[in-house]
Amino acid sequence: MSKKYRMYCDEVGNTDLNASTDPNHRYLSLTGIIFELGYVDTTAHPKLEKIKKAFFNSHPDDPVILHRKELVNRKYPFHALRDKETEERFNNEILRLFAELEYKAITVVIDKLEHTNRYTRW
Repeated sequence: MSKKYRMYCDEVGNTDLNASTDPNHRYLSLTGIIFELGYVDTTAHPKLEKIKKAFFNSHPDDPVILHRKELVNRKYPFHALRDKETEERFNNEILRLFAELEYKAITVVIDKLEHTNRYTRW
């Protein structure tokens, strides 16, 4: 029986071509993280949930979603990261998890300004 895989995707940026001359809005990227499906169930998901529960009191009925903007700004439910020691422990734990998990990562980046100059339409 062949293995099945799952890819989790997220984007950074937006599709607004009018803002493409602004260096902060020029690029749009899409990243996918690919896991073997059984590995997600037995290893990746439980380990990530353990960290989310320990630091942010995540619960199966109200799971915490790790949104970068809210994490960086320490907005609820990430307000625990306002404490420097807690933030350091969280960063160490999450980086250790990223280093030990088995996955492939792929990223595609679109230069919206170059696209507009070359093709004139989206």
